[in-house]
Amino acid sequence: MGEYWYNTRTGEVEEGKISNSIDRAGPFATREEAARAPEIIAERSRKWAAEEAADDTK
Repeated sequence: MGEYWYNTRTGEVEEGKISNSIDRAGPFATREEAARAPEIIAERSRKWAAEEAADDTK
């Protein structure tokens, strides 16, 4: 099974490293997961921001 990438420029899911690395997010295990890349990235960003804010209060 291959790796799936989300092309941030076109919004398309790609199997394998097709586009330039600057335009790719991933890799993801499934096509469905790659299609959710913007949502996953936003969730991770919120989590990291909350962790950093918690660290700042220590």
